[in-house]
Amino acid sequence: MRSMLFVPGDRPERFAKAEQSGADAVILDLEDAVTAQRRPYARDAVVDYLQSSARTVPLWVRINPVDSHDALPDLGRVAAARPDGIMLPKARDGADVQRLDHWLEALEAAHGCPIGTIRVIPLISEWAGALLRAASFAPAPSRVLGMSWGAEDLAADLGAFSNKDANGEYEAAYATARTLCLYTAAAAGVAAIDTVDTDLRDLAGVERRSMASRRAGFTTKLLIHPAQVGPVHAAFTPSEAETTWAARVIAAFRDADGKGAVSLDGKLLDRPHVRLAERILASSKPG
Repeated sequence: MRSMLFVPGDRPERFAKAEQSGADAVILDLEDAVTAQRRPYARDAVVDYLQSSARTVPLWVRINPVDSHDALPDLGRVAAARPDGIMLPKARDGADVQRLDHWLEALEAAHGCPIGTIRVIPLISEWAGALLRAASFAPAPSRVLGMSWGAEDLAADLGAFSNKDANGEYEAAYATARTLCLYTAAAAGVAAIDTVDTDLRDLAGVERRSMASRRAGFTTKLLIHPAQVGPVHAAFTPSEAETTWAARVIAAFRDADGKGAVSLDGKLLDRPHVRLAERILASSKPG
């Protein structure tokens, strides 16, 4: 996946449009985008859509935090409709992810769904305490597909007026959270998924920042508007030059008779370059 697009769970008239937006996955949101009073309605709307959609792309559901009163009602309502995955917000530590894993095991068994079918992406840095416990998120349950982070909730937890400086770059506290997400996802062996870009007007800036995300090691971007799909996909789709280079690297090592390093275009390459080439080729494949 290059992109995952949020859509409020209480706006069913937007669900099909989100699925047809070109995004690689859609997240039907039961948390921040929905008020507590409208969550029962949102759950019904999400379940109805999960059951009726042809699912041209994976459909995920963001539930409420496991320590909230809404988490189990969210899961109990949507699990029978077999969402492709659950996004867990405000995970406090690895124990929250394990708790969700156990809940999903029970619900999958109850509904005749193979264990582990419903995947999970936890948001691991939306409050300060989670950053201090980042190591607890790795290793992760096998159903965890990736990990992401959130700058907006973290700013609220820190009592900050803004999470960016005058140039629009993340302040040090949030850059640290972003880096910890990269480290933790790598340690867990799962995808690192970058947080949302809240800019809906400067799409060139969205693409530029997405390219920086990809260079840093993120494989996917969370989106809040369909207009962001094009710029994000342009940033996260390997160029022809990249795929050509990657194919040449793989070929060079295949013909190297077991050597640990080879020369290509006057540069010495070793195993880390093979891993990068494999990642580029994998991300260039549709789906």
